[in-house]
Amino acid sequence: MDHLALRNAYAIERVVAGKPQSVGTFRFWFDEQRWEWSDEVAAIYGYAADGTQPSTELLLSHRHPDDREWVAESIAVTLRTGELFCGRHRVIDTSGHIHHVIVVADRMLDDRNAVVGTTGYFVDVSDAFEENRQQVLDVTLPELVESRAVIEQAKGVLMFVYGVNAEQAFGVLQWRSQETNTKLRTLAQLLVSEILAMGGGPASLRTSFDHLLLTLRADAAPNRARAVNPRTR
Repeated sequence: MDHLALRNAYAIERVVAGKPQSVGTFRFWFDEQRWEWSDEVAAIYGYAADGTQPSTELLLSHRHPDDREWVAESIAVTLRTGELFCGRHRVIDTSGHIHHVIVVADRMLDDRNAVVGTTGYFVDVSDAFEENRQQVLDVTLPELVESRAVIEQAKGVLMFVYGVNAEQAFGVLQWRSQETNTKLRTLAQLLVSEILAMGGGPASLRTSFDHLLLTLRADAAPNRARAVNPRTR
């Protein structure tokens, strides 16, 4: 796990200190779709140590109904693209109690620096004092979201420049990350910074974009997309 992920996990752990089951670790191998969880994570779900083998189906079955769909989609995207997810959701344990859980994740690499899975922390903030839990949500989680945001910005740049979709753009970032042995987030930050330093596109492009921005309407979007992108015809 990289420095930022560890630092965030430690920060969260300090906030919710005093409950030994509050922070646990996990690993997820993409090819096998195999999960491992620590005793602390098992306890969050209501299971005894070494008593239950986790699986995607088991984890989803414990998600709060309002969170289950987006968590399932996040896992599917992770399996399809290698893109990680982090954030807050609710877990219903075997006794029916609701746990508010924050996931802090990073890539898991093999000896050739290829992405083979994800590893990180499950952080249960349910039993923290309200003001401390709010500190986690107001300070630590936004830092994680900001990290994700710069990757999304870099993807947007690649989507525009190369005319590719989000998954293909992420694949390009992932390829360059592996080729240069650079953390994905760091590479994204460098790309966004350099793009900003370039000062924007040529005048002709800006003129076209100005027209697009000032005339864009939802009812005209399908026709406009076909007009500006002949590959969609």
